[in-house]
Amino acid sequence: MKEAMFYQKRSNGDIDCLLCPHNCHISEGNLGFCKVRKNQNGKLYTLNYGKITGAAYDPIEKKPLYEFYPGEIIFSIGSYGCNFRCDFCQNYQLVYDHERYSDADIDRLWELAGANGSIGIAYTYNEPTIWYEYMYDISCGIRDRKLKNIMVTNGYINQEPLKKLLPLLDAMNIDLKAYSDAFYKKICSGTLEPVLKTIETAANCTHIEVTTLLIDGENDRDIEAIAKFLGDINSDIPLHISRYFPRFKRNTPVTDVNSLYRAEEIARKHLNKVYLGNI
Repeated sequence: MKEAMFYQKRSNGDIDCLLCPHNCHISEGNLGFCKVRKNQNGKLYTLNYGKITGAAYDPIEKKPLYEFYPGEIIFSIGSYGCNFRCDFCQNYQLVYDHERYSDADIDRLWELAGANGSIGIAYTYNEPTIWYEYMYDISCGIRDRKLKNIMVTNGYINQEPLKKLLPLLDAMNIDLKAYSDAFYKKICSGTLEPVLKTIETAANCTHIEVTTLLIDGENDRDIEAIAKFLGDINSDIPLHISRYFPRFKRNTPVTDVNSLYRAEEIARKHLNKVYLGNI
């Protein structure tokens, strides 16, 4: 275990975690919402530091990033845990299984990030912001080696830790799952506004692309609002509209391909770069 960053102690030994907008109040011996940050003897510890559940060399387009070093390969890693509870989670086997992992040597990761033609490292698969301390330590070394740091995230992070991390990031893909607070609360156990704020902040600091997984009957009516929000920031922000397939706890039928084509047409009224995925 490693002592976590971004927390505040209370006089009774309880802790307030300040990493993400859940702002968990954690009593002695208990875990935060993400299940990887624990109050032990009045200090907050991160339980997944140095623990990897997935590693691969991926095309950068798989992140997806289409406008950042297209055609290149990126070394990708992830751990376990998440600060959302999406019922359609695409990587639930990695996120929720806290027993299947490998201990990773940080020096070895730096080597792998520059091998096999890789341009750097992508923090992905689970939610990397709750892996913050390890990701931050890796990122510093990656930057020293003149390689690229990429984060694929749900964007649910408080502004202070985000702003500390952004100078180390070369690109981000941020999920904007809907433009509805009700969707975020019901389906993700989160809220919309912090994600919008992350996008606004990051867009001024680094290359960003945004992904929306389109689910018929759930968020398909949000595309115009999503595209307008992004377009008001910068009409050149790439938006990836991705096709949903039944996964984890959700068995809603697969998204109709025609829904994606309609969504693309709507989004292009506000954005110059719209891509369809999973078709």
